Amino acid sequence: MSDNNIYRPYSSDSRLGGCSCGRHDSQAQHDAEARQARASDPDYLSRDFVEAAAVKALFPHDATRRRFLKAVGTGTAMAAIASVLPMESLQAMAEERQGPLEKKDLRVGFIPINCATPLIMSGPLGFYAEQGLNVSLIKSSGWALVRDQMLNGELDASHFLAPMPLAISLGLGSSRQPMRVATIQNTNGQAITLAMKHKENRDPRNWKGFRFAIPFEYSMHNFLLRYYLAEHGLDPDHDVQLRITPPAEMVANLRAGNIDGFLGPDPFNQRAVYDQIGFLHVLTKDLWNGHPCCSFGMSEAFIQENPNTFAALYRAVLNAAAMARDPANLTTISEAISTPNYLNQPEIVIRQALTGRYADGLGGIMDEPERSGFDPMPWYGMATWMLTQMKRWGYLQQQVDFKELAEEVFLMTDARRQMGELGMAEAEQAPLDGYPSFEVMGRTFDPHRADDYLESLPLYRG
Repeated sequence: MSDNNIYRPYSSDSRLGGCSCGRHDSQAQHDAEARQARASDPDYLSRDFVEAAAVKALFPHDATRRRFLKAVGTGTAMAAIASVLPMESLQAMAEERQGPLEKKDLRVGFIPINCATPLIMSGPLGFYAEQGLNVSLIKSSGWALVRDQMLNGELDASHFLAPMPLAISLGLGSSRQPMRVATIQNTNGQAITLAMKHKENRDPRNWKGFRFAIPFEYSMHNFLLRYYLAEHGLDPDHDVQLRITPPAEMVANLRAGNIDGFLGPDPFNQRAVYDQIGFLHVLTKDLWNGHPCCSFGMSEAFIQENPNTFAALYRAVLNAAAMARDPANLTTISEAISTPNYLNQPEIVIRQALTGRYADGLGGIMDEPERSGFDPMPWYGMATWMLTQMKRWGYLQQQVDFKELAEEVFLMTDARRQMGELGMAEAEQAPLDGYPSFEVMGRTFDPHRADDYLESLPLYRG
């Protein structure tokens, strides 16, 4: 493996020791150890990446993470985290090979958008084959079709919008079937894109009567756009029109004047700029940095019937996410997924959105490395926030225990139980229990106080 293909879970930073993890005097020493470990232990990548994903998720701000690691050292940091977060269980799931695969030939669905990068690239870059899987990637045109294909058993697993497995498990908009989220496919990676005619109309308070496209009701796109509009005094159910539009049709609708803008996934925000018909009004990372977008999941029945196959799929997608997190690999990935059988978009459009160095449509060249990311940890707190928004806007009418459903659908090991077994009385309140707080447009969301959060929001329909 060449130096360019070494997967680095942390970004290299000379201020944090001399390498990306903080344990070595130089990046060259770090890479040499990684090569040696990878050669002697094929599961090294998965274990190392699980650690990296946990640290970044718990300490999302680069400066805070660097100070923490520098102050205590990486070894001490991981020991402290492992005392409350079940790292060994997560790592075991990432690398475990218990027995023969129950099913080797799989049909895995995807929508052709950047969000599906780990799932898609696992095909052409060999991650599925490495696990003994023969995966047929099935391209779908829209999210309702993905849902129906999963419900009908036409797909074994699929790329989902992150809220979809919650909605399907509740029977919202479809028949009820227990679905599970194995990983988050991507974080950030969306934007509000407006038609060029609105470049002098950037104040959302002036957008009454606008028509916006979103990809699906149960999507982060819908929830974040509604949140943004409400924070600026607009009622998304009365002051604007929200139209369900397949992602691939958003640019054409913008060009035809059928919509004023859209909150959609990449690469279509960047494609609107490329075609000179739209501009990027705001990235969703600027609303909630680190928010989930899409997920990778399957039915509970599939996991129960095919536990070894499920673990192999998990490893493949996890390894792909590790590769996608290294900026050095993004050009290779852009080339691999831009082809007609996958995203069918100009490679430069995909690359600009993935790398965060892009034209904004208003004459500027922007450098936003966090425009999109690939942190796979399915935190319970993310699911809890999605459920609050379903409740807020009237999609969820029945009474639901947010935490119980989050822990049922999102397959993050139950950290609170592990903490309780360690005799930690503060298990329910500890910030490392899978429910970290985060900010959305300046409002702090504490998953432990979800009802209070809901009550504080404008236009709460409850």
